[in-house]
Amino acid sequence: MRAHLARVDAVLVQAVIAAALSFAHLHDLASAAGQDGWKAWAYPVSVDLLLVAAWKRLRSGSSKASGWCWFVVALAASLGANVATAGLLDLADVPDWLRILVAGWPAVAFLGGTLLAHTAPAPETSSAPAELAEALPVSAEPETVGPPADSEPESKQPAPHVPAALVNHARKLADDHHARTGSPIDPETLRARLGVPAPLADAIASRL
Repeated sequence: MRAHLARVDAVLVQAVIAAALSFAHLHDLASAAGQDGWKAWAYPVSVDLLLVAAWKRLRSGSSKASGWCWFVVALAASLGANVATAGLLDLADVPDWLRILVAGWPAVAFLGGTLLAHTAPAPETSSAPAELAEALPVSAEPETVGPPADSEPESKQPAPHVPAALVNHARKLADDHHARTGSPIDPETLRARLGVPAPLADAIASRL
């Protein structure tokens, strides 16, 4: 129990550190792009909320395509801020295209959050009626009492395949029966000794 709590605590500490660093990087990038004051703090909140909404949609098991799409968008925004503030970008001279991306992010986040939170998942259809219909015998033609007048005689069923090992075992039983009773074994006795259907017992008896 103590080891389990230690693992959980380590995961929580790691999650808090990663969230705090990402939060600070998004704030610094928004501030460098001209979104100062409370607006710079709103950007990391917006990214984190979109991540949570996308993760909840993925965990729900429905509409995973939209969940993955917005999860990747929010993750790209978070990772982009981490990389941009790691010394690869001059925060004192932010390019215009980055200013445009930062300024347009609230609309993108609002669209993604609305689609994830207020789009009803597709209803799950139960397969029970279909399975019940498959289990019940269905006849394409109405049942008739007795054979029709123009019915053709039923075709003779092909003889069942008899494995050689089963024939050898049946031959031993037949020899034992003949030694005890002095008469050949009949198909009914052979069927009872082998525990096989009557057609298979007849086929085996014909090969003895």
